[in-house]
Amino acid sequence: MYRTHNCGELRAENIGQKVTLSAWVQTIRDKGNITWIDLRDRYGITQVVAEHGVVSDAVIADIKKLGREFVVQIEGEIIERHSKNPEMLTGDIELKAEKITLLNASKTPPFTIEDETDGGEEIRAKYRYLDLRRNPVKEKLQLRHKVSLETRKYLDTVDFMEVETPYLIKSTPEGARDFVVPSRMNPGEFYALPQSPQTFKQLLMVSGYDRYYQIVKCFRDEDLRADRQPEFTQIDCEMAFVEQEDVLNTFEGLIKHLFETCRDHKFEGNFPRMTYAEALEKYGSDKPDIRFGMEFCNMTDIVKGQGFGIFDEAETVLAINAEQCAVYTRKQIDKVTDWVKRPQVGAKGMIYMRVNEDGTFKSSVDKFYDQTQLAKWAEATNAKPGDLILLLSGDDLKVRSQMNDLRLHMGDELGLRNPNVFAPLWVLDFPLLEWDEDTARYHAMHHPFTSPKPEDMHLIDTEPGKVRANAYDLAMNGVELGGGSIRIHNKELQARMFELLGFSDEEAKAQFGFLMNAFEYGAPPHGGLAFGFDRLVATMGGSDSIRDYIAFPKNNSGRDVMIDSPAPLAADQLNELSLDVKKTEKPA
Repeated sequence: MYRTHNCGELRAENIGQKVTLSAWVQTIRDKGNITWIDLRDRYGITQVVAEHGVVSDAVIADIKKLGREFVVQIEGEIIERHSKNPEMLTGDIELKAEKITLLNASKTPPFTIEDETDGGEEIRAKYRYLDLRRNPVKEKLQLRHKVSLETRKYLDTVDFMEVETPYLIKSTPEGARDFVVPSRMNPGEFYALPQSPQTFKQLLMVSGYDRYYQIVKCFRDEDLRADRQPEFTQIDCEMAFVEQEDVLNTFEGLIKHLFETCRDHKFEGNFPRMTYAEALEKYGSDKPDIRFGMEFCNMTDIVKGQGFGIFDEAETVLAINAEQCAVYTRKQIDKVTDWVKRPQVGAKGMIYMRVNEDGTFKSSVDKFYDQTQLAKWAEATNAKPGDLILLLSGDDLKVRSQMNDLRLHMGDELGLRNPNVFAPLWVLDFPLLEWDEDTARYHAMHHPFTSPKPEDMHLIDTEPGKVRANAYDLAMNGVELGGGSIRIHNKELQARMFELLGFSDEEAKAQFGFLMNAFEYGAPPHGGLAFGFDRLVATMGGSDSIRDYIAFPKNNSGRDVMIDSPAPLAADQLNELSLDVKKTEKPA
C-alpha cells in the first residue's frame, strides 16, 4: 500500500510504530549531519528526520535528490520529537526515515505553496491546482464541504427530499441574461442553462413532493464582482401547504444549525425582521449590515432654506453620525470626500460638521449655518461632543445608495465590521413590481411567480406599483444570503401577473404554458427560498469574496485562465451546430 497513515493523524501514542507515508515535500532543512523534511498532504504535516550515521547512506542519497513539491513515499519508525512544536497536531513526534521512494518529481512551483505566498492573484489562478494545496484555500473548501454535508443532514431531519432538475431548459425573458446552448439535433434552436430551478420546483409541489431541496449549480450571464460568478451554487428549496411564517422558521432553523455545527456559533433568540421600506429609510439598502449603528437621519427639512443651493435644490439630504470622529483632520475628511466622489459611488461632494468637546460646532458650510442652526443638526443625529456628522444630498434613491456606501466605508474604517460577528436580518414586504423607465413597463422585483400580499390585492388593478410582495430575503453582514416568496398557485392570478409584466396571452402561453397548465391540476399553496451557497459559506468564513470557496473559479472577465476558457470552436463544430462562423468571430 502507498500509505498506512496520513500526515495529520500520527500522535505520541504511535511512537515505536512502523508506518508508511505518501505525500508532498513541503520543505527540506539540511543541517549537515541531520536533515528534516516537512511532508504535507491535505490532512496536515509530519516531520521526517534523517540523521547521518543513523540512517543508511541510501536514504541520505535519496534525500539529496528531493525538492519542493516532489511526491514521495517514506517508510520508517515514529519516534519522539526532541524539540516539540505545540502549534502542530503532529508536533510531538517525527518519522525516522528508513526508506524513501520517489513517486514523482516536480518542477519548481511558480510561487511558494505556503500560508503566506508570494504569488499574485493572476498567477495563482493560472496554477489553481497548486494554489489549492495551500492551507488557507484548503480550509475554505473544507468549510464548504462541511456546510454542504450539514445542510443535507438538517433538511433530511425535517422531511425534505433531494430531487435533481434539468440543466438544459428553455430560455425565459425575465431576470439576467441566459447562457444558451445550441441544439445539434434541432438546428436553429437553443437550450438555456438554468438561472434557477424555479418552475421545476413549483411543478414538484404540484406533483405532491411537498418538501423539495437541491444543492444545485445555476448560471447567469451577468457582469461579475467579488460575490458573483457566472456559475454558482444554490441551496434551493420549496415547501407546499405553507405560509410565510412556516418558511422563515424552517430556514432560520437551517442557518442556526449550520453556524452551530460548522462555526461553533450559537444565535440567541429569533432573527430580527425589518420591512423593505424601513431598510431603505434607515440604511439605503435592502441588505443592511446591522453589526453597527450609524443609521441615516433625514435632514432635508432641517437644512433647507438657508441659502445653501446644494441643499436647497436637493430632493433629499441625509446624514450619518460617525461617533468620536471629530478628531479627523482636514486631510482625513478630504480623503473620505474623494472616496464618495469616485465613479463607483458617484456623489458630487460631502458636507461635514464636527461637534467640538466644548459643545460648539464647526462645519464646512459655516458661511450659511450659524451655531443655533448647527445645533439642530446635532440634535437630529444624536451627536455628542467628539462626533463627526457627514452629509450627502441629491435625488432620493441615488443619495440613499451613496450614503449606504459611505456608511459601510466608515464602518470598515472604524473597525465596526468584524468578520467574526454575525448579524442576520430578515427583510420583508418587498414591492411586487418595479417600474422601468427604459422599457416603460413593470418588472417583477423577484420573479413573475411571487404572490402579492393578500391585504394588497385590492390595489392590483388600480395601483399595481403599491402592491407589496409576499417575499422575504435573509441578509447578514451586508450580504444577501438568500431570498424567496410565497408563490402564486392560481392560474387566473398568474395570468394577471403576466399581463402586468407586459406579456401578451400568446407570449405567456409560449413561455410558461406548461406551468399554467399544471395549475389546473390541483396546485397546492406553496413557497420557498434559495440561499446563495457560495455567499453563505464565504460569509461564514468571514470573507468578502466567494472565489476562494470555489475550487475552480472564474475571474472578473468570466474566464478560467487555468484552462483558457471560454475558447473559440473549430469551424466544423460550428457548422455542425448550424451556427454562422463569421458571426462568432471576434472583431479585429
